[in-house]
Amino acid sequence: MPEYKFIKLEIREGVANIIFDRPKHNVFNIEMLGELNSVLEGLTKDAEIKCVVFRAQGPSWCAGVDVGDHKPELVDKMISSFNRVFELTDRIEVPTIAAVQGACLGGGMEAAIACDIIIASKKAVFGQPEIKLGFFPPYAAIRLPQLVGPAKAIEICTTGKIYTADDARMMGFVSHVAEDDKFASEVDSYVMEICACSPLIIRLNKRAVKQNIGKDFSKSINDVSDLFLNTLMKTEDTLEGIKSFYEKRKPAWKNR
Repeated sequence: MPEYKFIKLEIREGVANIIFDRPKHNVFNIEMLGELNSVLEGLTKDAEIKCVVFRAQGPSWCAGVDVGDHKPELVDKMISSFNRVFELTDRIEVPTIAAVQGACLGGGMEAAIACDIIIASKKAVFGQPEIKLGFFPPYAAIRLPQLVGPAKAIEICTTGKIYTADDARMMGFVSHVAEDDKFASEVDSYVMEICACSPLIIRLNKRAVKQNIGKDFSKSINDVSDLFLNTLMKTEDTLEGIKSFYEKRKPAWKNR
């Protein structure tokens, strides 16, 4: 496994932990984004993982993108590198979780909302304050309306306001808020619930949700029924799940 300067990858028991480690506040720069893309590329090809968790060292999850990388001579490379992060995160077939403590601002918030689930510590804060420096957040402009609706998305991106974790949960883009002293254990418990399931069925479940977003209902129900009947019901793991229920035991997943 390659050694990186700002990104760490730990895989254990089916969980891929991506750890940001660029002191002090894990501000993304072009080099760090490149490292993150390299890690994500590998994870898109890993059929054994059940979950990807984005974690961070230090007081902040990610406080944005380095302002220096917004200079005219660097901004094209920064945007293409960052867009690749969103593309690869979207391609990961298992649930992606942002485990957010501290500041999650600007590009950091964009990286978090690219994940399927955000779990936040009580003292985490969120916002898109780059408007105050003369920028708008490109990915948030696409993603936030899907999560909170157009009106609230415009408010978040236009005011640059900073929101608490509870505010973010009320708006709907944070799934769960944990007390700071219980944050790590609650993230781990959440992940363990996912990992109790078959890796194959986890993938099919996410595909069923994502492939039908925004589609016509009649087409969606036909497509998801086809996935259920002609793919899911022909897997060994689904048949094992049924068998284990009747035999009153835990299923032994085979990932096929």
